[in-house]
Order: sequence, then C-alpha cells, then structure tokens
Amino acid sequence: MSSQPPPKPPKPPATSKEARLAAALRANLHRRKAQARARTEATAPEPPTPPEEPPKEG
Repeated sequence: MSSQPPPKPPKPPATSKEARLAAALRANLHRRKAQARARTEATAPEPPTPPEEPPKEG
C-alpha cells in the first residue's frame, strides 16, 4: 500500500507583507531618531566658555 502525504496547503505570500512591514519599521525608526536629535539640539544649552587666563609672568 503506497500512501502519499497529505497535500500541504498553499502558503500565503507573506514575504511581500513582511518586506512592507520591515520597510515601515525602518522608516519609523529613522523618523524617531531624527526627532530625538532635533529635541536634543533644541534643548541643549551651549557649553560655557572657560574664562581666559591672564598671561603668566615669569
């Protein structure tokens, strides 16, 4: 008796969905990083300049 394995159901084309979701995730990450950079640049105070020292005599 030769039994064949039951036919596998066709796989849905998830590769295009996965690629679309991965691209959206990357775009979201880039957007969030740019927003964070803009926030830190806008709120970061300028570093104080050190006072100038008078020339040493000697």
